[in-house]
Amino acid sequence: MTTEKLSAPETARKFNAAWLMQQSFPPTQYVVPGIIPEGMTLLVAAPKIGKSWMVLGLGVELSNGGNAFGIIPVGKPRPVLYLALEDGMRRLQDRLRMLAPPELSEMLEFQTEVPEGQVIGTIGDFISKHAGSDPVVILDTLGKVMPPAGNGSQYGHDYKVLSQLKATADAVPGSSLVIVHHTRKMDSGDFLDAVSGTQGIAGAADTILILKRDRHDNRATLQVTSRDAKEGEYALTMTDTGVWELDGRDLADAAQAAQTAKQTNGVGDRMAEVIETVGRFPEGIKPHDVAVILSMDDKTAQVYLARAFDSGRLNRPTRGKYTPVGSVGSVGLDPDTNTHNTTNTPTGEVLEP
Repeated sequence: MTTEKLSAPETARKFNAAWLMQQSFPPTQYVVPGIIPEGMTLLVAAPKIGKSWMVLGLGVELSNGGNAFGIIPVGKPRPVLYLALEDGMRRLQDRLRMLAPPELSEMLEFQTEVPEGQVIGTIGDFISKHAGSDPVVILDTLGKVMPPAGNGSQYGHDYKVLSQLKATADAVPGSSLVIVHHTRKMDSGDFLDAVSGTQGIAGAADTILILKRDRHDNRATLQVTSRDAKEGEYALTMTDTGVWELDGRDLADAAQAAQTAKQTNGVGDRMAEVIETVGRFPEGIKPHDVAVILSMDDKTAQVYLARAFDSGRLNRPTRGKYTPVGSVGSVGLDPDTNTHNTTNTPTGEVLEP
């Protein structure tokens, strides 16, 4: 196969399928393998949920070459610019002391103010300065730099601004931009509709992360959709020191934990224990074994399992054997593409026997 460096012309370039299939392109690089590919990513959450803590911790790990979310190696250290536009030096210092990383790198830089109309130039200058080192810029938050739409189309305005921001990252291969943004106040069946503003904001992003956490609860879920990585949903916990950690030993464990949390929502404690127990056995478990683990009689275990299956909270691939819902066994990083996959199954209500 031939390799041709594709330029970015001012006008659209036409090419045919035969020519396209003869080209060789570098593989997609990841900021956080399996979760955040290179390009522009939106991290969206309600106010005061902990998204600024998350991106600060991410910046520390990326600049140190550590482990994102506690378990995912990010590879070599890379330059990071954190535009902390809602924070000051004292708050950043306090949070870094709370996070208490083993070390802090000079590759992590902060800026708490950007002159009006200069955010794109600020981002572009940093990325260009560190071209070849896979730089990352974190913009916290979009609302601090979003210009008013005026009398024009709000959708067109949103898409244009986000496209300009995206272009700063796309201009230098390997660079990435993570933008913190807020959710709508309303709930929606499609989690992408949770992104505040018009669909022009979500439409311009390469990857969207939705962080959901109830007030006064340290557990959360991170929903991921991307042009370069398949959708997934992962369980996380925020520690008392502000560190965000994935639940489990890897992405597969975190995906299973998120699925289990979904299946146990709204049920009694005993039913939740049954579902959680099955969740630890993706290969399947028999009712008798569940009864032994939970110190209940076989008949009671069978009743709980049958009702969980009937409501869609558990699967029963073969007679007398139960498994957690979803194809969680397929979740994980592909050694060649660093992508992941998971399947979600709708759930219903379960009544206690």
